[in-house]
Amino acid sequence: MQFTETRGNDEIHPAEVTFSEAILSPIASFGGLYVPKDLPKLGKPFFKKHLDSTYKELALDFLETFAIDIEKEVLEEALSLYDAFDDASNPVPLVKVEEDLFISELYHGPTRAFKDMALQPFGSILSHIAQKRGESYLILAATSGDTGPAALETFKNKPNIKVACMYPGNGTSDVQRLQMVTEDGENLKVIGINGNFDDAQKALKSLLSSPTFNAKLTEKNIALSAANSVNFGRIIFQIIYHIHSYLELIRQEEICMGEKVYLNVPSGNFGNVLGAYYAQKMGLPVEKLVVSSNENNILTRLITTGEYDIRESELIPTTSPAMDILISSNVERVIYDICGAERTRELMQALEQEKYYKLTPEELKALQENFLAGYCSDNEASAYIKYAFDKGYLMDPHTATCFKTYEVLSGRGIKTIAYSTAEWTKFSPTISIALKGGEVLPSDLEALEAIAAEANIEIPQMIQSLFNKEIRHPSVIDKEEIEDEILAFL
Repeated sequence: MQFTETRGNDEIHPAEVTFSEAILSPIASFGGLYVPKDLPKLGKPFFKKHLDSTYKELALDFLETFAIDIEKEVLEEALSLYDAFDDASNPVPLVKVEEDLFISELYHGPTRAFKDMALQPFGSILSHIAQKRGESYLILAATSGDTGPAALETFKNKPNIKVACMYPGNGTSDVQRLQMVTEDGENLKVIGINGNFDDAQKALKSLLSSPTFNAKLTEKNIALSAANSVNFGRIIFQIIYHIHSYLELIRQEEICMGEKVYLNVPSGNFGNVLGAYYAQKMGLPVEKLVVSSNENNILTRLITTGEYDIRESELIPTTSPAMDILISSNVERVIYDICGAERTRELMQALEQEKYYKLTPEELKALQENFLAGYCSDNEASAYIKYAFDKGYLMDPHTATCFKTYEVLSGRGIKTIAYSTAEWTKFSPTISIALKGGEVLPSDLEALEAIAAEANIEIPQMIQSLFNKEIRHPSVIDKEEIEDEILAFL
């Protein structure tokens, strides 16, 4: 499997790279990204073969269809990390909530968010490559709340790896922040910044492509990579659970093989729904991919009007902060698929320089062949949280955005798989207000205890213990200071 570049080649980078090369150096020519040159096709025989498979068996066979340059035993070791999830036999449960709505729960890993599904095996593989090559790597991560804890967890104390994780100082929940700032691995650096996620992501991309920063790392014999979903090593693992959830729907006798479904994904940086898009292109029977946003509804506007316009936009802090994003990096990979490299470079440069681009009618039509999009306000999300709880299902505010688009966009008679990207424990104050009312947010610990009592469930130990841990990374700095802070850490 070879990977090519979304913005064409600058005659400095190689025009095609292997999987290992793509994940070690994820930024391509002109600041673009790597994508598979050709996607393998999965037909009915593949899906039928895995009707009785475990998640790990499905994942291993799927990865082997990509013919990536990673040894089988390394893949097996990486996938064995799913054994530490809540249920080793089924790390991604599928729960029926409505007659035609099913929730795929992606948060049963060590940091209680969907990023574990990709970052647990990805971290193992990247660390293996670094050790095999005898190289040392600095892994950069920019997070809106969930990538950070998952990246820190997977790379903690790994040989040949250091991690610098940037998060918006006031842009995460308390639990998400505590998961990061209490990490005690000697190879980890957590940096709060005065800004939002887009600022953190811009800093990450700038450092990845900075000749001077890379030169300074070279002097230290350190290479540079990233744990964000700009790295295809994340995306490849995010395709698998869409296939698993479809097969689980068959196993539950809710659909027949070949029957189409809606995949409804709460979306911020677009990596999760990109995985669904690739699954569809590879042969998964999908009617439409439904992109669910919060009030930062840039993606809704793009998919409904063809315009990506952030000229007058300011990031709105919402109760679903992991989706508080204006620049969704992985949209570029879909644009490349529709428009090709030259047009993608033109559009991405327009977005960077003018904060605006517009698709042609033909390009928009091609986008809409696969995608629907809508958004949900905080008040609506709160009402859906209460509605679902009264039906016996406890969910977080990101998952709640899918209920709005399910009601408005999904055609009845076709089953919907929606994706729960975080456990309720990550956003307990918001959920507490949704369930109990009130205007003042309780503390995270108060809300956790109140919800656990109301729902008659236990707070997971990995969340409960956070409140007694030492704060090891207290600093919050201006974004202009990030490079110096990282170099001082190294």
